[in-house]
This record gives sequence, structure tokens and C-alpha cells, in this order.
Amino acid sequence: MNSDLARILEAAAGGVFPAMDGGTTVVAQPDRRDAGVLAFTAHSVVFADVDPDWVRAELVATGSDPLAASMNPGFLVRLMERTGRRMNTIDLLTVADALPGPPPVELHEIEDPAHPRVARALKHRDEVRVWAADGGVLVLGRGVAGRWEAAVEVDEEVRHRGLGRALAAAARHLAPGPVVWAQQSPGNARSVRTFQAAGYRPVASEALLTAA
Repeated sequence: MNSDLARILEAAAGGVFPAMDGGTTVVAQPDRRDAGVLAFTAHSVVFADVDPDWVRAELVATGSDPLAASMNPGFLVRLMERTGRRMNTIDLLTVADALPGPPPVELHEIEDPAHPRVARALKHRDEVRVWAADGGVLVLGRGVAGRWEAAVEVDEEVRHRGLGRALAAAARHLAPGPVVWAQQSPGNARSVRTFQAAGYRPVASEALLTAA
């Protein structure tokens, strides 16, 4: 990771965040695929190939609290219009340190690139690897700014047995980098609790814009 955004993320993973000054930093997209907004405590980062002066003018135009303006729906709509992109939701961005040793759950890797879960992951990440457990799936891949990202799925019939937490923890053992990131929808309280129980700590909110 060598982009401005990658350096911001690397610092945040280590507990060093942008200044809590109510400001907004605008950096270039780390690649053609990924653009969006990160909202840290009292500071936002817009990573999109747009004019910084335009961004700041639009943030003021929302008329909302400057500390929340970057996640204001009006601003995000204008950013989508400006970039010709769309978005799905605003996520909670979390991170956890990698751990040594084997994962705490039995897994077997799915190597078929045509497998639906692999094919879906490849739309958003590079170097994707997918493992299956009895009743669940773990996905690892390089996402925004090259960071290692984890996602898990658990079958409904085996929920409430700790499998989701075990899969989230397994990602910490399998990630090649020093940390692993994961996004959760804030409204999906079950997912938020699962990742935090597995040692993931909240870092920011994130709105990813994808090519329309």
C-alpha cells in the first residue's frame, strides 16, 4: 500500500488518527475501482478524483453539522453525480491485528474461481481466497487501498453457536498482512457484535462508491 489513503489507513490501524479539527482531507483515489468517504472522529477523508475546493463547497452547502457533513445524504448524492458512481450503504469500518497459529475453526479452501462466492468477491477485491466451514464461509481479499479485508457468512440454521465469531477470528490467523479490516452495516447489530467479539475495533464510518 503506497497511496495517501493507504498511509492514512495504516496509521489509523495503529491508533493514529487524523486531527480532530472538524476538517476534511481530500486525496486521490488509490485506484480506478475504489472511491468514497471515510469519517473518523471529527475529521473526514474523501478519496475521489474530484476538486478539493468543490468538495469543501458542497460540504458547506449541506447546511449540516460540519462534523457530520461528509456522511450527509445530500453530499453523498452530489459526490455520486460528480463521479458517475453509486453506493450501497454506509458501513462501520473495523480493524484487528493479525494473530499467529492456526485458525480456531476447521476450514477447507474453495479454489474454484467460478464458485458464486468467489466470483462475487472478485468484483470488489483482489487476491481473493475463500474458505468454507460447516455452515459458514470466510472471504479474504485485498480491498480499498490494498488493505486485507475479511467477510463472513453463516447459514441461518447454525446461527447463535459462535461460528460467525470463530470465522471472524480465523481471518486474523489467515490474513497475510499485519492487520485485517472488515466492514459491517451499523444496522446489522449481530454482525457488529460478532466482529467486536472477535477483537475487531471500530475505526471509522465508510461510504464506498462503485462504478455505475
